[in-house]
Parts: sequence; C-alpha cells; structure tokens
Amino acid sequence: MILTVTPNPSLDRTYEVPALDRGEVLRATGDRVEPGGKGVNVSRAVAAAGFRTTAVLPLGGSSGNLLAALLVAQGVDVTVVSIAGRTRSNVSIAEPDGTLTKINAPGPELTPEESTLLLDTVRTCSEGPAWIACCGSPPHGTGPEWYADLVARAHETGARIALDTSGRSLRAALPARPDVIKPNAAELAEAVGRPLFTLADVVKAAEELRSLGAGAVLASLGADGQLLVSAEGAFYGTAPVDTVRSNVGAGDASLAGFLTAGGTGSGALASALAHGAAAVQLQGSAMPAPADLRPGAVHVTQDLPLDLALSDPADRA
Repeated sequence: MILTVTPNPSLDRTYEVPALDRGEVLRATGDRVEPGGKGVNVSRAVAAAGFRTTAVLPLGGSSGNLLAALLVAQGVDVTVVSIAGRTRSNVSIAEPDGTLTKINAPGPELTPEESTLLLDTVRTCSEGPAWIACCGSPPHGTGPEWYADLVARAHETGARIALDTSGRSLRAALPARPDVIKPNAAELAEAVGRPLFTLADVVKAAEELRSLGAGAVLASLGADGQLLVSAEGAFYGTAPVDTVRSNVGAGDASLAGFLTAGGTGSGALASALAHGAAAVQLQGSAMPAPADLRPGAVHVTQDLPLDLALSDPADRA
C-alpha cells in the first residue's frame, strides 16, 4: 500500500471555450471537475494501476467534501484531517488549440493545531505502507522545516519516504534523509544554486543532494527522459511519446510508477518512464491504466550520455 500526503489539495474545474476573449461573456462547450494536488494525483495513478492507496488530506468546506467523494469514486481511500478553512478551487480555461490558462487559488492557512494534527495523522498512518509520498508545498502558515518534521516522524515508524517538493522546503528536509526525492531539472538547479546544461551537470547536482541526505534522486528531465542516482549507481532512461496532449499530473504519474515498482533500481525507473510517457498522451489530468503503458518501448541504461545537452536547460538557478 502507498500512502500519499498532500498539504494543499485542490478541486480543479476546467472549462472548454472556443476562444479566451478578455472582458467578454464566455459560453463553455464543456466542463469537468477533478481532484487535484500532486499527492492526490499520485494516489489516483496508484489506484489506476490496480494498487491500494490512501490519501491523507486536510479538507474543509463543501469543496473538500466533493474532493474526497471524487477520490473514493476512483478507488482511493481517504483519511481526512478536518480544517476550519475551505479547500481551494482552481480554475482552468482550455482552448481548442491546446492553450490552457490556469488560475490557482492560494489555499487555506492551517492553524498550528491543524498542522500538528496533520503531522500526527501521517505518523499514525505510517505503520504498514510500503511507501509514503509527500508532495507539493508545505501548508500555508508553516515554515520550510515542516516536511523535515514529517519525514522524521514517519521514519520513526520505519516507513520509506518519497518527497516531491522544492525550494527551501526541499533543502530543509534533506538532513531528515528522505529515501528518494523527485525534482525536475529546474528544481534541481535551484537546490544546488547553479545552472544545469548537460546530463553530467544533472548527475553532479544529484550526487550533491545525496551527500546532503537524500537516499536517491529521481530527476525528471522532460523530453530528455529521467535520471535515477542512488547507492546502486546512476541510471538514465527515455520513453517515446507520440503526441503530447497534457502534461498535467505526468510527473505525479511517473512517481506512482516508480513506487509501485518497488522504488529502487532500473526496473522502478523503467516503470516511472512508462507511466510518465503514458500520462502526457492522455487528456487533462487523466492517470494511465495498465493498458495505456508501453513498457517494451522504454530504454534504461547505466551507460550515461553525459555530454547530452538538455533540451530545456535549467539556467534559472
């Protein structure tokens, strides 16, 4: 079983319009509502793959109730931490040419008591899961050390932790020794404070974060594939994509694939690549089912092309 923690979940509403004309009354040609948040998407992908998963979520208001109901309908068990604030609702406007305009609400600020209750709930639920995936920004109203506290509490029960966050929260959590972290190239560059232009740069940055406490680094490199650096060595992999329809939640699907395949080694990296490639070829934030995967098309190697130039260099560190 895989437990996920999403400190700032959302209810995501998408409206399809013929064109986005500012100042006009727009009539939608279609609309949908979906549960959102990085950890939420990981649970959705785990459930779609046929594995058991529980999502720990701070929820409040009618939007929180609807989010929980939508997840249960998708086969996700939900452990609710009730909060006084209202769960945020995000809005996306989709145009026929694929242009997506998103308006993300900031989300509620948790009281100190609610934040502590969320940490305590995660610790209580930590006995039993194969992995705990902690994803997204820490709760509003808390400091960057919040994830470090969560990782430490979960480790006390023997749980393995996958952490997908960035910035100061990522750096602050490293001394707590998360078992795997999942930055993209830009987040990795930010964490080490320098630009990344080649795969060799990415490998060096990943090793630096391992020296600071990360057990393994699973780096998403967009169209350039993924890199896994751990005590077992470094593995690089790619997966073909015919048509990119949506990259919403693709990284979360990739993490789900990694964890459901054991969370270590080349086999887990191959599963991550297969899930990520399948997700970007689906509409919206749909998560891939086993029938969507093409594991035979994935290529993983330890013969790293270190001089590979990144298609989108992470030069904004």
